[in-house]
Amino acid sequence: MIVTTTPSVEGRAIRDYRGIVIGEVIVGANLFRDLFASITDIVGGRSGKYENVLKRARDEALAEMEAEAAKVGANAVVGVDLDYEVVGDKGSMLMVSASGTAVIVE
Repeated sequence: MIVTTTPSVEGRAIRDYRGIVIGEVIVGANLFRDLFASITDIVGGRSGKYENVLKRARDEALAEMEAEAAKVGANAVVGVDLDYEVVGDKGSMLMVSASGTAVIVE
């Protein structure tokens, strides 16, 4: 499965459009609330723990989007967009969504 943020796949013609596909993952945001509350403690550094949670959520959202594309017979997803949103009471959850257009390329 080809996945790209561009509107086309270089060197390959889009033969058919199969529709918009979306993958969404919601994870507990307690980690993220703690991150933002203690951001001053991380001055100049990076938090591997939080980065790993974000990476896992992003990877799962992309995998879910790819699975949806495969269900409609696509072999590529173009125009992919990743969004992050805090949801739930008091921002208790983080939603990561990946969306794009499922296509068949030659």
